[in-house]
Amino acid sequence: MTTHSQQQRREAMPGSSLQDSLVALSGVTKTFGAVRALAGVDLSVGPGECIGLVGHNGAGKSTLMQILAGTLRPTDGRYDLGGETVALSDVSVSKAQGVGIRCVFQELSLCPNLTATENVRVRHAALSGFGWRKRAAKLLTEALDDIFPGHGISPGATVGDLSLGRRQMVEIAINFIATESSHPRLVILDEPTSSLDQSVASQLLAYARRFVEAGGSIILISHILGDIFSTAGRIVVMRDGAVVADRPASEFDRASLVAAMGHVAEDDEDEALAHAAKARIGEPVVIARPPKQANGAAVSLHRGEIVGLAGLAGHGQTALLRLVQHAAYHRSRLAEVRGRIAFVAGDRQSDGVFPLWSIGENVTIRSLPALSRLGFVSSAREAAMEAEWKDTLKIRTPDMDDNILTLSGGNQQKALFARALGSDAEIIAMDDPMRGVDVGTKREVYERIRKEAGEGRSFLWYTTEFDELLHCDHVYVFREGRIVAELDRGELTEEKVLQSSFDEAAA
Repeated sequence: MTTHSQQQRREAMPGSSLQDSLVALSGVTKTFGAVRALAGVDLSVGPGECIGLVGHNGAGKSTLMQILAGTLRPTDGRYDLGGETVALSDVSVSKAQGVGIRCVFQELSLCPNLTATENVRVRHAALSGFGWRKRAAKLLTEALDDIFPGHGISPGATVGDLSLGRRQMVEIAINFIATESSHPRLVILDEPTSSLDQSVASQLLAYARRFVEAGGSIILISHILGDIFSTAGRIVVMRDGAVVADRPASEFDRASLVAAMGHVAEDDEDEALAHAAKARIGEPVVIARPPKQANGAAVSLHRGEIVGLAGLAGHGQTALLRLVQHAAYHRSRLAEVRGRIAFVAGDRQSDGVFPLWSIGENVTIRSLPALSRLGFVSSAREAAMEAEWKDTLKIRTPDMDDNILTLSGGNQQKALFARALGSDAEIIAMDDPMRGVDVGTKREVYERIRKEAGEGRSFLWYTTEFDELLHCDHVYVFREGRIVAELDRGELTEEKVLQSSFDEAAA
C-alpha cells in the first residue's frame, strides 16, 4: 500500500515509471593500462528496486559504481541514462547527477576542514545566495533526523573533528537530501554500514527500505551478507570484473551466495565457537583502564590471547586502543604495556595508508630495522617480505610497486594487516579493521589471527560486528567511555552485548 508521503516522493521523481530503466550498462569494459577491471558488464537499474551488489575485494564493484556515478568513463560498451544513450566520451558526474544518481563511496569524500553544513553546499550548488547556510543546515538536520534518529550531530561541526562513523552518517545524509532542483532517484551505498555500530546500521537499512518503497532505487554494496538479505530484492554477484549471477534475492541463501562469489561456504560462527578459549596464565601483557572509569575496572590482555572490545561505536574503544599504543612508548598512569606493539587502523585513509607510497612500501615500513644491514635497508629482503605477504594475504595487484591507492579498499586493508603481522610486534591492536573486507578474506584473516595467537601473539580487537567477537577469548563491553561488562567466550551472547551497550543500569 502506497502512503501519502510515498506518493509525493514518486511524483517528485519525474520518469519513475517502473517500466523504464533509470540507468543501463551493456558490455561495459574498463581497463587501467594492462589491468582489466571490468570485462563486459551488463547491469540495469529500475525505479523502486534495491540491488545488492556483492563480490570479493577487487571484483570490480567500486569501478562499476564509479562508472554509474560518472566519475569514470568506460573503455568500451554502452551507457544508457534516463532512457537515452550517452556517448562514452560524454559520461560525467553532472550527467549522472542530472537524473538523480548519487553515490556514497567507500572512501568518504567529505572535505574534513569544512563544517558539515559547508559540505552540503559543496554537493548541492543550488544552495546559494543569501541565507544558504541556514537552508543547508536545515536540510542536513532533517535528513539526519529522518535516517538516524537521535544522531546528536551538529551541522556546524567541523567534519575532521567527527568520528569515522559520524562522518559516514553525514555523507549518507547529504546524498539523500532533496533540493528544489535535484532529487535523489538512485543512491549507491558502497559499504555504508562498515563504520557504523549495529543499531545505527539498522536505522540506515530501515530507511533504505522506506526509500525504495517510495519509488527510489538503491544499489547496496556490502560484505555483511545479512545486510544484503534484509534489504535487497535482487542480488548481483561480481567476480574478476564480470557479473556471474543476477537474480532475485529469494533465490539465494548464504551458502549459495558465498559459493557464487568464489569462496567455499562454511559456517563462520560454528568455526569460531569451536575454537577453544585460552585459560589466562601468567602476568598480563597489557593492563589499561579507560580514563572515565571510576571503579577501577581495566582491560587485561594476556600472552596468546584474543581480547575483544565491544559496544556502540564511539564509546571509548578506539580511545583505549590509542592509550595502549601510547603507553607502549611512554609512561602512562592508565596503562601498562609489556611488549612491542603494532596498530591496524580501521580508518585507513586518515590513520593507515601512506597515500604517496607504493603497496610494498606500505607493507614494509614497520619492519625496516629488521630489513636493514649496517644501517642500510636491504632491497632484496624488502622485496622478499613484500612477495611473502602478497601471497599470504592474497593482495590483488599485478605489482607491489604500484601506488597503494590503486588497490580496492579491502586490499588496502590487507596491506595494513601485512604491515602489522609481518612485523616483530608481540601485541597487535586492531581498530575495527575489517571495514570493507570481503567474506573470504575475513575468513583468511580470522584463521591467521588464531594461528598467530596460538604461537603466542596477543590481539586487542575492537569490532562493531558481533560475529567477530565470537573469535575472541574474552570481551569487554564499553558504554560512554567505561567498561560496563566483562564476558568470557562461554557467556558471550549478542543479547548480553546489546543489553550492556544500552542499559544505563549496567554502567
